[in-house]
Amino acid sequence: MLFNSGIFLQFFAAFLLLYWLARHHLRARNILIVIASYLFYGWWDYRFLALLIFSSVLDYFVGLGIARQTDPRRRKLWLACSVVANLTILGFFKYFDFFILSFAAVMKQLHIHVSPHTLGIILPVGISFYTFQAMSYTIDVYRNEMPPTRNLINFLAYVSFFPQLVAGPIERASHLLPQFDRTLSITRPMLEEGIWLMLWGMFKKVFIADNLDPLVAMVYGSGSYSAPAVVLATVAFAFQIYCDFSGYSDIARGTARILGFDIMFNFNLPYAAASVREFWRRWHISLSTWLRDYLYVSLGGNRAGKARTYINIWITMVLGGLWHGAAWNFVLWGMWHAVGLVTNRALGEKVRQSFISWLATICFVLYGWLLFRARSLEEIVAMTRSFANFSAPAWINSYLLNLTVFTLPLAIVEFWQFKSRNLLVPLSLRPWTRAALQGVLLVGIILYWERNPAPFIYFQF
Repeated sequence: MLFNSGIFLQFFAAFLLLYWLARHHLRARNILIVIASYLFYGWWDYRFLALLIFSSVLDYFVGLGIARQTDPRRRKLWLACSVVANLTILGFFKYFDFFILSFAAVMKQLHIHVSPHTLGIILPVGISFYTFQAMSYTIDVYRNEMPPTRNLINFLAYVSFFPQLVAGPIERASHLLPQFDRTLSITRPMLEEGIWLMLWGMFKKVFIADNLDPLVAMVYGSGSYSAPAVVLATVAFAFQIYCDFSGYSDIARGTARILGFDIMFNFNLPYAAASVREFWRRWHISLSTWLRDYLYVSLGGNRAGKARTYINIWITMVLGGLWHGAAWNFVLWGMWHAVGLVTNRALGEKVRQSFISWLATICFVLYGWLLFRARSLEEIVAMTRSFANFSAPAWINSYLLNLTVFTLPLAIVEFWQFKSRNLLVPLSLRPWTRAALQGVLLVGIILYWERNPAPFIYFQF
């Protein structure tokens, strides 16, 4: 079920009515959330509900098993059950065919004939998100950072909470799970924030991201490249993926706020970053902090000298790139950002924030998006070589005009947010002014609302 679809609006309206009736009865409320979340997820393909339920129930009992043990080895065995099971599910559905085909390609280069047998596996929506969210719970229990929950319904609600189920943010159990244990007050400021975030997120998706998609597709995959075309298309994609993904995250947080829940902001003006390190503090925050806390730190972090620190950064970013999809361009994207992070750490205080450092960071990030969006190594090479070709295509002026029209609203609002250092600064407007702004957003959404809505990009991850 897509946020940007009529069926979701009907679903959410019906859910809100039932939720309002059950809001003071914790068990009934949480059961309703679980049922609604499973309906929301099963709308894609009900067969994959079994995976979601299995992962949830497994990690619930693993948490209890870890808490009962005092022997460190047995605690590790319980944790291993969770990590191995979740990564096996994720690896099989997401990477089985990829590794089979990659192995066959290597054998072909060695002139060894192999007939690969792929399974044509369908990737369950949101599997990368809910497996990481469930695993973080068992790891936190193992580290004694939180006690295990003994309420299965609450834990099922935590893993499957529909606003952030299929594309995050990847919430921490220590933050979200306790909210299912108490009656939540729904205040006017929460409703105002929720409505604003839902409208702004939907505007970013429907008006900006979906209109930039055809501009990106005009160049990527066309086979006809020049520096101006590739640069503009990459800028368009940078805005597209940001508005698509941050739009989803805004709708997720807004939906949760209307229900009385608090989930994290997943983006904090990432294109204002003046270093690659700062970019990752602002982009997909729930994933970057998950990789830091559960992978980078587990590898040793920066506690074993510079060389080991750099190796840990490389491992973390390569696996982070691979998390995004079973393709070598995602691995290259992760490696590219590893280069940036290692360079940042090596230079340290020598690099000061300035317009030059911001511009260098933007250029670095943009080339990373080229690696991310290209669909083959051959396309990456061809597009990179095109930087030496400065001939502009005939359509360049109209392309630039469309790019400006669809990104200008974002630039205005985000400059306002940056200067005020407040992501919710539009809520500080007077009621009538805020209502007018929201009305403009609503008109833009209605004008570009599609009967066949485009899925969010991160659904494929």
